[in-house]
Amino acid sequence: MSRIHEALKKAEQERAVSQGGSAQPGFTMPEASEPPMRTMQEEPPVTAVTGVPAGGVPLTSAMPSFASPFSLDALLARCPQLEWKPEEKTMLFFNGDDTARGTEEFRTLRSRLYHTREKMTLKKLLVTSALPKEGKSFTSANLAQVLVRQHGRRVLLIDADLRGPRLHMMLGTTSSPGLSDYLQGRSDEFSIMQRGPMENLFFIPSGDEISDPAELVANGRLKFLLQRVEALFDWIIIDSPPAVPVSDASVLAKTCDGVLMVVRSNATPIDMARRAREEFPDQALVGVVLNGTDSDSIPYSRYYYAAYGKNVTDSKS
Repeated sequence: MSRIHEALKKAEQERAVSQGGSAQPGFTMPEASEPPMRTMQEEPPVTAVTGVPAGGVPLTSAMPSFASPFSLDALLARCPQLEWKPEEKTMLFFNGDDTARGTEEFRTLRSRLYHTREKMTLKKLLVTSALPKEGKSFTSANLAQVLVRQHGRRVLLIDADLRGPRLHMMLGTTSSPGLSDYLQGRSDEFSIMQRGPMENLFFIPSGDEISDPAELVANGRLKFLLQRVEALFDWIIIDSPPAVPVSDASVLAKTCDGVLMVVRSNATPIDMARRAREEFPDQALVGVVLNGTDSDSIPYSRYYYAAYGKNVTDSKS
């Protein structure tokens, strides 16, 4: 009888397995609607913005999960303070000389931006130019410096020119980790941000050199970064590549509230200035900085005013 009982029990188990039942206690066969089991070599799909798998479980690689809250206390605790060595010739506000050539022009620019801010939302400002070597990085860095000179104002300066970064050299600091590392998912926002001797001025350098900057700035992660950090800053100044040779500036402008165009006196061809102007919607361009002027070239500001149809601030570098 025992052999007959064992045979019947075995037959019952085999029938249960064939019908999707339990093969042995404690193990449940997957339903037909469940996805196939993932092999060790497969990776879950990743969303373009957050770096989190589609199922909602953070990756175990270096991709940041953004689980930690971004607060001022966290920023001050985790943002490294470095010993910057700014260029004395180009960084106008680090030496404490408020009468240096060019400082008054940047105060004027600051005032005009605040006047514009009364009429529109303006916190994230892109600074660009038509061509290289027209002074956009000089303008970005000194504008950030003059903005934090006002008591309690906190400013984030970002070097988004991944093709020819200059800001880290002007400020006398390291270039990485930086923006490119964040956009590739290798670093979080705390590790790429640094601060130096000037209170309330924070800086994100360009990061490691990359081969595909256009694709990287368009992958959606910069917009997510700005959404994460903008509540902690009064201004975010973004230095971009020139607008005519490459497409980066027009892509970056979509993540900002306004665009400030820099043109160089007696250097920027008017046709290039007009082409750069056409890269941005009318409402995006908030003003023009005429750089490299002297007492003999001030009348040229009228020339660029006619070309752009916007307010012009003279600056010298």
